[in-house]
Amino acid sequence: MGSQLQDYDPNGIGQVNGNLYGLPFDYESANLIVFGVPWEVTVSYRAGTAQGPAQVLAASPQLDLYDFDYPDGWKQGIFMAEIPQDILDKNAHYRSQAAQIIERLEQGKSLSESPDLTPVLAGINQACEGVNAWLYDRTRKALQAGKQVAVIGGDHSSPLGYFQALAEQYEDFGILHIDAHADLRDAYEGFKYSHASIMFNALDIPQITKLIQVGLRDICQDEVNLIKGSDDRVIAHYDAALQQQLYSGKTWVEVCREIIAPLPQNVHISFDIDGLDPKLCPNTGTPVPGGLELEQSYCLFRELVKSGRRIIGYDLCEVGDAEWDGNVGARIVYKLANLMAKSWVE
Repeated sequence: MGSQLQDYDPNGIGQVNGNLYGLPFDYESANLIVFGVPWEVTVSYRAGTAQGPAQVLAASPQLDLYDFDYPDGWKQGIFMAEIPQDILDKNAHYRSQAAQIIERLEQGKSLSESPDLTPVLAGINQACEGVNAWLYDRTRKALQAGKQVAVIGGDHSSPLGYFQALAEQYEDFGILHIDAHADLRDAYEGFKYSHASIMFNALDIPQITKLIQVGLRDICQDEVNLIKGSDDRVIAHYDAALQQQLYSGKTWVEVCREIIAPLPQNVHISFDIDGLDPKLCPNTGTPVPGGLELEQSYCLFRELVKSGRRIIGYDLCEVGDAEWDGNVGARIVYKLANLMAKSWVE
């Protein structure tokens, strides 16, 4: 790998070599290991995000590597592990089963009616738990080897195993959560590991001491009640309120500094791409009008780094199965890779 890196031209044509951005790194030589989780079994509106990791990978070689925030960031070494085909195959199987459950519930019928779907639900929950265990094992081993880790979903249920692995490495950390949705539902539609329950499940991890949510604009009363009753463990920044502050003359930089102020020293960024304006992610699973511009999210992350906090990991989820979505997703993954690396050297 040493000679391969020596011969590598970061200004040349992006190589399609099976790795993100065509970079000449492998698991051993890379500092950042990226895991794709092609899983969207519980998605409740539109399918396709299981192909998100593949779309990001396919789009990545056409990106230029110069990054204004960290020009030599690529030199840290970025390597994407092979997207597991067995998980993708299981996703297709259990996704079709989950569709039966969702259809039954949308008809206002009980799962126990004939044919009884309660065993199907139990099987889906067990399969989701298996994916969580798989990711926990992979990310734990990488962290123990001194690597940094990123995850590309799949739907937003994807990173739970990673959160669990981080909890073994850090006594406490916060999550900066970009999303149109709060994802604080308890076993939404009966799925314990639903994409709409990821942050509810994250709060079961005691090491996660703060959850800051940004861009929320599609939320239910139970989630609002949970946020209000969390004793500020969860702080929500609703999209409408953020926009109102900007309309009133406050700068976005000021808003960003207020958002990050309650976060602890160590922060994981959990980025659901539907937190952005849908023009940037038109094929995501649950698009919602409104949301952040891409540079607004980058500004928020820059202020996080400037504050002296450390990004200990990140995930990007809900990237749709289309070339444009993959293009935007690849840029987010690269920006966060560089800002995370920068946060460890400053």
